[in-house]
Amino acid sequence: MSEALAILQKYWKHDEFRSPQDEIINSVLDGKDTFGLMPTGGGKSICFQVPALMKDGICLVISPLVALMKDQVHRLQQLNIKAIALTGGIQSDEMITLLDNCEFGNYKFLYLSPERLQSDWILERIKTLPINLIAIDEAHCVSQWGHDFRPAYLKIAKLKTHFPKVPFLALTASATKKVMDDVILQLGLEKPAIFQKSFARKNIAYMVFEVEDKLHRMEQILKKNPQPSIIYVRNRKSCSDTASQLQSLGFKTTFYHGGLSVKEKEKNMGLWMKEEVQIMVATNAFGMGIDKSNVKTVIHIHLPESMESYYQEAGRAGRNEEKAFAVILTSPSDKTQAQSQFINVLPDKKILTQIYIKLCTYFRIAYGEGIDEQFSFNLNHFCQRYGFPTLKTFNAIQFLDRQGILTLSQEYSEKITMQFVIESKEVIRYMSLNPNEEPVILSLLRTYPGIYESQTAINLSLIAKKSNCEEPLIHSILEKLKERDIIDYHKKNNDATIIFNEIREDERTINRVSKYLENQNKQKVAQFESVIHYINEKKVCKSKLILDYFGEKAETDCGICSYCISKKKKPIDTSMISEKIIGLLKIQELNSREIQKLTKYSEDDVIFALQNLLENNKISVKPNNKYSLK
Repeated sequence: MSEALAILQKYWKHDEFRSPQDEIINSVLDGKDTFGLMPTGGGKSICFQVPALMKDGICLVISPLVALMKDQVHRLQQLNIKAIALTGGIQSDEMITLLDNCEFGNYKFLYLSPERLQSDWILERIKTLPINLIAIDEAHCVSQWGHDFRPAYLKIAKLKTHFPKVPFLALTASATKKVMDDVILQLGLEKPAIFQKSFARKNIAYMVFEVEDKLHRMEQILKKNPQPSIIYVRNRKSCSDTASQLQSLGFKTTFYHGGLSVKEKEKNMGLWMKEEVQIMVATNAFGMGIDKSNVKTVIHIHLPESMESYYQEAGRAGRNEEKAFAVILTSPSDKTQAQSQFINVLPDKKILTQIYIKLCTYFRIAYGEGIDEQFSFNLNHFCQRYGFPTLKTFNAIQFLDRQGILTLSQEYSEKITMQFVIESKEVIRYMSLNPNEEPVILSLLRTYPGIYESQTAINLSLIAKKSNCEEPLIHSILEKLKERDIIDYHKKNNDATIIFNEIREDERTINRVSKYLENQNKQKVAQFESVIHYINEKKVCKSKLILDYFGEKAETDCGICSYCISKKKKPIDTSMISEKIIGLLKIQELNSREIQKLTKYSEDDVIFALQNLLENNKISVKPNNKYSLK
């Protein structure tokens, strides 16, 4: 392993491998098919990157996550390691050039999505490459029992016949025993060496608290633990609202969701990574490829959709092996709200067919046409036009994406088009009178020769680079030129791009994938019920519940979760608390925080007593959340 260790030290500056990285690398170097089940933060990418660098040839990495592919390629390129990703939106001629580079340019890594293997010509080109290892990331996607099944993953097994002597390495952070067995079967792995790291995270205290005021409890937790924190929320609005609320309480906070531009994402991520802010409020769009070891607290203020996603998100805490906290704050209405978000919005076959047909109509795609066509897409506009419910529509389109029927890119983009509407000599005269704007105008004219003849799409970052000006300044110059009738200028925001990967065949297309939809819906219901069980189970260690879900047994309680802490507490005489509460409510109506302050008992004990009083019909709660005597 000395050579492997030298590569690890040279490129990643680590002095030793984490278990089972070294065992997996040895297995791959011995030419064996290998399966690695490594919970989030375990360093899966090292397991294929190190052996690939030790061998001649190129490593083929199959991953469904475009953002993660781009991130890994960028990191490898920063290390001066040659890597390429074939992501959606790349035209065929550019794809040919990239594959030529792989074949003749001494590249070490080729990343592509499983859907790319459905193109016969790409498969033919891959056969000519000197492949030394085939790594399948997010391998649970191979199994229909996994939480993110993608049928295109089933095509990977074809590579076995073309590369019989090349080892396959399947990696995932979350898979039950049933999923693992199915992955091995579907990929055709031959007597694979299996390495499974325990799902136990002994330094993470898993906490579930039922609270009335989530913001107040967050404030308490974040003041007690002022280190880097992540707060996961359900949607974009909650993201910005929660960040604003925390800022008003004096916390340095930023936020991250899929609707931000790439620049905003990078800026906000940078603030948090450099610890200029303490808290990142985020949707589940945040997290892939995040490598920050000292996150102290991860708080979910809405219920996660599955134990798999919860484990991954909670696991971003405490990667430095120091004690950390994974907290879910819940209230009685959360189950109903989560059910309406995760279960009631699952599309059935009928609405999936309607949405697919209307999508084709929306983009004027005729029957039997549409393959490889790309369109800007505004989900809200589409739903308004046809009267579709937004969440159900999004889930339907996401399902079509995962089946490879289309590709949905959710990267926020801003499309700018413009055309000069005055003669060139007038433009030259304008520049002489406005020399501060000359660099921008000259850059536009030199970059886009046809800008006088027709509306032309502008790459703003390219013009900024060429003119040595900031983008906001270019925006203001363009607005000024428009006001003076020098240019015709249009700015349009798009929240997605859609690429059609197949010809339009309406019901035939949907019939082919409807069985997967049925299985997926059943799976999502079962996963949601597992989350509810985790929240409601008050007599079992939370760490034990997580391990049990993933088929692992713990001999002892963790000692640090909310259940274990509650066991250590001396029992409180709730009748005494109830009497004090009744005495206070005789004087005036109070909310739970006021009652807690006056009684000096813990929030949990006060809420428990209030619930007992409500159940026994001794008090009532008013719309303003204040309690009064019956």
